[in-house]
Amino acid sequence: MSASLPRSRQGHLDAASAAHPDDLRNGGTAYCESLAVITDDWVRSLFDAAVAEHAPAKGRFALLAVGGFGRSELAPWSDLDLLLVHDLKGKKTAPAVEAVASALWYPLWDAGVKLGHAVRTVKEQLTIVTADLDSATALLTGRFLAGDRELADEVTTKGRAIWDKQSGTFLTALRARVRERQDNAGDVAYRLEPDLKLGHGGLRDVQSLKWANQSGLSILPEDLIELERCYDVLLGARVALHCSTGRPGDVLRLEDQDSTAEVGGWNDADDLMADIAAAGRTIAWLVDENWGRSVAPSDRLPDRDISSGIVLRNGEIELADCADPVADPTLVLQAAVAAARSDCRIGRSTLDRLHDEVEPWKGIWPVGATAQLVALLLEGHRSIRVLEALDQRELFARLLPEWEPNRSKPQRNAYHRFTVDRHLWEAAANASQLVDRVARPDLLVLGGLFHDLGKGYPGDHTIVGMDLVRQVGPKLGLPTADVDTLVAMVEHHLLLPDVAVRRDLTDEATINQVAESLGSVERLDLLHALTEADSLATGPSAWGSWKEDLVNELAARVRHVLGGGNVAEVTWSLFPDASTLMLMAAGEIAMHRKDDVITVVSPDSAGTFSQVAGVLSLHGLDVLTARAHSDEQGMAASEFRIILPEDGIAWRTLKTDLGRALAHQLAIESRLVERAKTYRRRRRTQAQQPEPPKVVFHDDASSNATVIEVRAVTKIGILHQITKAIGELGLDIRHATVDTIGIEVVDTFYVRTSAGELVIDKFHRKEIQRAILHAAT
Repeated sequence: MSASLPRSRQGHLDAASAAHPDDLRNGGTAYCESLAVITDDWVRSLFDAAVAEHAPAKGRFALLAVGGFGRSELAPWSDLDLLLVHDLKGKKTAPAVEAVASALWYPLWDAGVKLGHAVRTVKEQLTIVTADLDSATALLTGRFLAGDRELADEVTTKGRAIWDKQSGTFLTALRARVRERQDNAGDVAYRLEPDLKLGHGGLRDVQSLKWANQSGLSILPEDLIELERCYDVLLGARVALHCSTGRPGDVLRLEDQDSTAEVGGWNDADDLMADIAAAGRTIAWLVDENWGRSVAPSDRLPDRDISSGIVLRNGEIELADCADPVADPTLVLQAAVAAARSDCRIGRSTLDRLHDEVEPWKGIWPVGATAQLVALLLEGHRSIRVLEALDQRELFARLLPEWEPNRSKPQRNAYHRFTVDRHLWEAAANASQLVDRVARPDLLVLGGLFHDLGKGYPGDHTIVGMDLVRQVGPKLGLPTADVDTLVAMVEHHLLLPDVAVRRDLTDEATINQVAESLGSVERLDLLHALTEADSLATGPSAWGSWKEDLVNELAARVRHVLGGGNVAEVTWSLFPDASTLMLMAAGEIAMHRKDDVITVVSPDSAGTFSQVAGVLSLHGLDVLTARAHSDEQGMAASEFRIILPEDGIAWRTLKTDLGRALAHQLAIESRLVERAKTYRRRRRTQAQQPEPPKVVFHDDASSNATVIEVRAVTKIGILHQITKAIGELGLDIRHATVDTIGIEVVDTFYVRTSAGELVIDKFHRKEIQRAILHAAT
């Protein structure tokens, strides 16, 4: 197999062939080893030349590869970690040592290599190793490259002796590092853009476990084999990332995933990310399992019986000797519930036994199994580690075969931070914290587990999910009414958030339509709780105080109607509030800001809403929601909820520009063009290419306005451009919302003609559509 260094290093390797993607067909480890061999020859030639020209007659030099280079894990743009050891003593020898080092380092720097280098005597190196974990681990895999082998062996042998002597201290420090990375870098398996090296379940976790193994941490041989397999997957992805981007890096960013998949030999980026997720999950689980077994016996819980056939032994849940998983298949869920309630692991021997003896559940579940599943889910986030353990032994999919297509399936968009299966577990765990809000806690956690079940299958995930739940429900032994409720939860799991942020909650049609869709207070309460659980499991961009307030307000209004109340009693206006009405009554221009809400009051005139939106865009402010209102006295008010930038808002400057815009003294159009030229385009935050802009009229969405929904890629001034186009066609905007999803926006406008009528003329509608599409393109 051939490999080569990047272009900047190529001149030093005339014999090296060009790197080719096929080199990765044997795995990342093989590629890195091949590249290390080529690099070894290059570095040796530089060392030999440096020593021949500058080394004194007396004295020894040795060159060692350490760290990743020492492990022969060299990706195309990896750092080269080198240790130059010598035995020269005295100040008079310093110039000679410096001359040798400079003659070695400078050609490497000139070739564009990022060099990790040190020049030390054996004593100096060992002194550092004694006190520094990084230096100690780097030397553990130190590899002789050139020079005096005895000198090199001396520093590696004594360094490893120090490691053995201080193994307890190093082991504690290693474990602390693993926990720190887990907290800071996130999971390789679940991040939209995983850190292949430092993420939890990444390359460094495997390396740390191997170092810990050399400090006495016992690791099962089969675990080491599985770790090597998963390590090779991540290493191959890292090599492909370097090859495809032509630069160093460990974070696999979304915009690089397609090219990385192509170079690495994956069918597409989805396959790449699925393999990374599966490898990362397995590494994380094995790392946590093996570190967990390093707990001292004195820290473990005493042995005790949990239930018939289940025992807590040495701090882990085990099957009793008398237990028979073949005769009682529910033992797998009983053990899971016990582990979650005890907040501990299921023992490896029990997991292995369950894997060997539990057959797939193809028909109706055994009696009591559904109750055990619900009990497990009600344990909340303590259940997730247990579910991961079952999944690592392929047990969960045996109980629920419909689950299999969702295992480690990535969701490559800005909203989701988890794979599909982990997202569903997180949603069910979140739902368990909200059971006091519903009459049926069992259906709530099952709804959390099943609401996105269709994502692992082709087609619309909601429709597919409904069909799957119709199959799964009877297997669980649920009555027809409960199955229907679960199907409704899948069907409408996006209803409340979509309506809350994209529709006018003061419109009777909005409230009536949601009430008709759900049909009962029980289902509303289940959907309300599921919305929160689902959103929190999705990611920080999917839930916030503003969305929570809107969803809560919508649910309260719909609950009133479903309880027999009159819809007119709950469609009071959220805007304008009393303070805004007072400003309008004054008949003057006023601008007010409270936290993330900006309110503007001015005489009513065409284009006011568009002017304000344009100024906000000029100041780099993203709008979440917007409302507009006008009265019979000729005054208008608009309210914009924005995303607060980290560096704050220059309110005085913004207020001045708003005043100039309302007085038609600000060249908004030209300023937006200038800003767009210097605007840094947003990075891609979703895998699929966005669809072309689309304009849809929703005729049944409002009782007193025409509702226009616009979907488009976000850009500088898009809200200004769209609302300007709407205004130029003689329409008044009564209400507007802006929902940003990654790089796309979904804008909804409630409009009426200047005469206060609905837009029903077909020609007028076509012109509106034409104008908006032009503005959004």
